[in-house]
Amino acid sequence: MDFRFDIIVEYAPFFLKGTLLTIGLSLAGIAIGTILGLFIGLGKMLKNRWLSFPFECYITIFRGTPLMVQILLIHFAVVPFIIDDTNGIAAAIIALSLNAAAYIAEIFRAGILSIDKGQMEAARSLGMNHVQAMRYIILPQASKRMIPPLGNEFIILIKDSSLASLVAAPEIMYWGRAMNGQYFAVWEPYLTAAVIYLLLTLSLSYLLHRLERRLATE
Repeated sequence: MDFRFDIIVEYAPFFLKGTLLTIGLSLAGIAIGTILGLFIGLGKMLKNRWLSFPFECYITIFRGTPLMVQILLIHFAVVPFIIDDTNGIAAAIIALSLNAAAYIAEIFRAGILSIDKGQMEAARSLGMNHVQAMRYIILPQASKRMIPPLGNEFIILIKDSSLASLVAAPEIMYWGRAMNGQYFAVWEPYLTAAVIYLLLTLSLSYLLHRLERRLATE
């Protein structure tokens, strides 16, 4: 096998751009997904069955269908319906955010439920309403317990962002496929992409491990 480092060097600037976009897509997905996930998680916890039902449906649909299908539907149907055109990057951000929100909602719900009910009762006895108790008492305590699963979701999101290449978002796999199409090479483009994803996930895992250790000592 003749492994060609020259084409890797040729495509290095494109892989760099793709890496930056991958990071951007993942950050946008985790940020928007966290905001939506908190709202959906709290919605699912509503005691009124009719009010919580739509949130349960959302989680079931987005967790029960492939992300690839969601990206394609949003790219070819939802985005054109909104702006009369399609955009791969916008479709990827929307799909990743909506998909992540379904998983993050369950992370929030599990984190909140892990806090002893006495904390809420104590907050209410001090004159706080439910929203104030959640904001100042429950969520700050639950957030520490939610950091590990949120970090894992971020790592998953980085890897899942590779599906954005299906809608021509120029991230890492997009350029790997472009190299494959130009040179009919397999090892060079896909091994390069794999190494980049590995470096990203290992770096994030290391940072999350440091953060967990620091929070554990506080």
